[in-house]
Amino acid sequence: MEHEHVDVLIIGAGLSGVGAAAQVRERLPKKTVAVLESRAAKGGTWDLFRYPGIRSDSDMFTFGYTWRPWQSDVALADGPLIREYIDTVAEEYDVDRLIRYQHRITRAEWDTDRARWTVTAVVGDPAAGETVTLTASFLWSCAGYYQYEKGFQPTWPGMADFQGEIVHPQHWPDDLDYAGKRVVVIGSGATAVTLVPAMATGPGAAEHVTMLQRTPTYVLTRARHDPVARLLNRLRMPDRVIYRAARWANILQAVGFYKFSMRWPHRAKALIRKGVARQLPEGVDVDEHFSPPYNPWQQRLCFVPNNDLFKVLRSGDASIVTDTINTFTPDGVRLVSGKELPADLVVTATGFQMQLPFGGIEFVIDGEPLDLPSKMAYKALMLSDVPNFFFTLGYTNASWTLKADLVIDYVCRLLAHLDQHGFRTAVPVPDAAVERRPLMLLSSGYIQRSAHLLPSEGDRAPWRLDQNYLVDRRVINRARIDDGVLRFG
Repeated sequence: MEHEHVDVLIIGAGLSGVGAAAQVRERLPKKTVAVLESRAAKGGTWDLFRYPGIRSDSDMFTFGYTWRPWQSDVALADGPLIREYIDTVAEEYDVDRLIRYQHRITRAEWDTDRARWTVTAVVGDPAAGETVTLTASFLWSCAGYYQYEKGFQPTWPGMADFQGEIVHPQHWPDDLDYAGKRVVVIGSGATAVTLVPAMATGPGAAEHVTMLQRTPTYVLTRARHDPVARLLNRLRMPDRVIYRAARWANILQAVGFYKFSMRWPHRAKALIRKGVARQLPEGVDVDEHFSPPYNPWQQRLCFVPNNDLFKVLRSGDASIVTDTINTFTPDGVRLVSGKELPADLVVTATGFQMQLPFGGIEFVIDGEPLDLPSKMAYKALMLSDVPNFFFTLGYTNASWTLKADLVIDYVCRLLAHLDQHGFRTAVPVPDAAVERRPLMLLSSGYIQRSAHLLPSEGDRAPWRLDQNYLVDRRVINRARIDDGVLRFG
């Protein structure tokens, strides 16, 4: 039975998938491309999340594609602006017609003799939808790393007795009215830090918002509008010059601070503490609420635009409590310390639920199920001994898209190399001397909960993930394709 065949099949129509499809079309126009998206809309994270204040936690000059400038001086953009940016790119590069919505891939089988993937997907309702099959020469996962169906939702005693409403930000109701209500936001990450000032200010604001955290997070402020972009705008410089200058200023600043934090963690902690202490109101203890028990960049840092979190703490519209939940009560949350926080609404900003890698697809290689934890990541974009398969996994210490752009460039170069030399397959094969280590070293809960499901990395290039854009530009973009590790057939 003949199935529809495409040269490149991309999984996911979020920021990574739209960018991948756009550049394959642009740089390799003879390649046929299809994008399978499990949801009914493109945009991924930026279409799914609709909670108040949703915004990027990376600057838009590195979060935007390097080949499609972000045309604004807004550094930390809100969700609708990012969604509009993705829509614009999809339209400009004619990606919309390549996307097939509500196609959830369940199985992908590689056949070495035929040098192709056979992909099975369910269309529509996962339980009762039609099954379709496609074949592809290359499979590229841009599916992200967390479940869209549900977030990470811990359970606490007494939740069933609570008379108010409990909401997870990943599934924010369109009609949720919190005006004049007492709100407790549980969490200390980027989502909580975004929600608290958004819910405490403006039309329809809550009566009071309490940010309840078990463990503090490092929080830094930055200007909502990028100073480099704003200056060059005033000088009427061309858009591409502005974008390139602002992009590199942000890249160098991020890489520099990360390296500084890794080498001198105590100095980095002191620097962050000083910045926070300067903005806190009297009576809010900086060490109790803003000094984590780990070093900077062992988990992601949280950036707040224009000091908005600290403004609502100073105004009294919001407060912060560091404690552990003992139980929910009918009227709020009781803490281990005995203190009770009254609440009409509790928002559980408790993080993501990391999905099985690559969308939970069942992979089969020449009749054998793929044992993913036994594989190593090559340049953090291919898997050892798995032919013609790519994946996009963004940085944990910088903008996701910086890494996505590097992967896009590499895949396009590799496909062109194969065509030029008459090859059909490429597979990375590790040397026995390469030592394994965990792929992602962050201590964030959503990573630690699923670390056992992931492939490993090696102790040397090209198997090591440096989490350094400047290093990866050399290892991924400038290194030879035929590096002796990739085997062609």
